[in-house]
Amino acid sequence: MLSHAAKDIGYGWAFGIHEALDQFGAMFGPLLVALILTLTRHDYKIAFASLAVPAAIMLSLLAVARLLYPRPQDLAAGPARVSAEGLPRVYWVYLAGAALAAAGFADFPLISYHFQHAGTVTPVLTPVFYAVAMAVSGTGSLVLGRIFDRAGIGVLIPLTVVSALYAPLAFLGGFWTVLVGVSLWGLGMGVQESLIPAAVAPMVSPDRRASAYGLFTGMYGTAWVLGSIVIGVLINVSLDGLVAFCMASELAAIPFILAVRRRLRAATSDPGR
Repeated sequence: MLSHAAKDIGYGWAFGIHEALDQFGAMFGPLLVALILTLTRHDYKIAFASLAVPAAIMLSLLAVARLLYPRPQDLAAGPARVSAEGLPRVYWVYLAGAALAAAGFADFPLISYHFQHAGTVTPVLTPVFYAVAMAVSGTGSLVLGRIFDRAGIGVLIPLTVVSALYAPLAFLGGFWTVLVGVSLWGLGMGVQESLIPAAVAPMVSPDRRASAYGLFTGMYGTAWVLGSIVIGVLINVSLDGLVAFCMASELAAIPFILAVRRRLRAATSDPGR
C-alpha cells in the first residue's frame, strides 16, 4: 500500500513518515506506562489496560481507511504491468544484505535484559531509554527519508556503519555511554523499518511488489529471529563475543549494498539491462 501511494512523493519520504508516526506511538506508550506505574505504585494491570485506548483508536482509524480506500491497489499511478518474470537478481542480492543487517540487530528486550543483569540502567529508567530510542528513530526516519530520495541507496552504507556502533556502546558501556548506544540503536531501527523496505519498491515491478514484500519480510524476520537466538545465547556467555557478532553481521551487509548500488546505476545508465 505504501509503495503504491509513495511514487509521487518519494519512497524514502513516505516510508519515513510511516515510521515516524509508528515511533511516536512507540515513544508515547512507554512514557505513559512509566507514568502510570509511578502514580499507581507499580500496578501493571492498570498500566497495560491503559494501552487499550490507543488500540481502540487505531482500530477505528483502520475502519475509516477501509471505508475511504477499499481498493488500495487503485492508488498506483497507472495499471500494473502483468509479467511472468521472476524477481530480479538485484532484489535477491539486496535481500541477502538486509538479512545480515537484521541478524546483527538486537531486540530491545535483550538490551533491557542486559541493563538489569549488569545494573547499568534501573527498571524505572528502562522505558525512558526506550522512549528516547523511539524519538531518535522517528525523527531520523523523516530526515533520512528525504536524504534517501535524493542520494539513493548509497546512503545506507554510512548509516549501517553508524548504527552498528550501538552494540559496543549499549552492551559494554556505562550509563551515559549506554544512552548514546540506545540512541544509535533507535537510529538503526529507523533505518531497518523505513529505508531498508523503501529501497525494495523501485527494484520490483508493481505487479510483483506484494509478493516481493511478503517474501522480503519473511526472510528478513527469519534472519532477525536467528540472530536474536545467537545474541540471546551470547549475552550470558560473552559480551565481547556478542558485540563482535552484532558488528560483524551488520558490517557484512555493506558489500551487498555496494553491489546493489552498482547494479542500479548500471540499469539507470543502460535501461536495457
